[in-house]
Amino acid sequence: MLVAAIALSGWLATGAASQAPDFSGAWTVEAAPAPAAPGAPAAAARGDMGSGWGSPLTITQDAKQLVVVQTLFGRGDMQPPLRYIYALDGTETRNTVMIGHAAQTRVSRAAWDGQTLQVTTSYPAVDPESGKPFTTEVTHRLSLASPTSLVIEVTRGAALGGQATTTRAVYKKN
Repeated sequence: MLVAAIALSGWLATGAASQAPDFSGAWTVEAAPAPAAPGAPAAAARGDMGSGWGSPLTITQDAKQLVVVQTLFGRGDMQPPLRYIYALDGTETRNTVMIGHAAQTRVSRAAWDGQTLQVTTSYPAVDPESGKPFTTEVTHRLSLASPTSLVIEVTRGAALGGQATTTRAVYKKN
């Protein structure tokens, strides 16, 4: 009986440790850090693309999916917030967004890497010089620094001869 209790407590501890974090909540990006001291590395430039999801954003999550709601438009724009749904089992998801006068379908896959959720999305685009279509990838990595601090690191793939870039945004839970 004692051996069974010890084994059960070890299994419960392992199960709790491997449980995926819950990113649910209303989040607002933290203010940009103060300028670095002389000789220290510079902070990210103001106006960088951050997470690409803006601020504020709302995330809901259950065992099957993560939903990110981005408020991009103002009241007068008469557009609903953008809503992205990602399956947490690694299956492909498609999110169609209307920005401007054209719909764009983005294809994503989400995968867990320990306590970090990685969402890789293919964005369709058109080369303005040649008119030829191409795709570029954007990877969001979500992790919790604390229950009230969400870190989103984004790598945008190289496109049109440019270089890949990575940005990092830290959000506070409202």
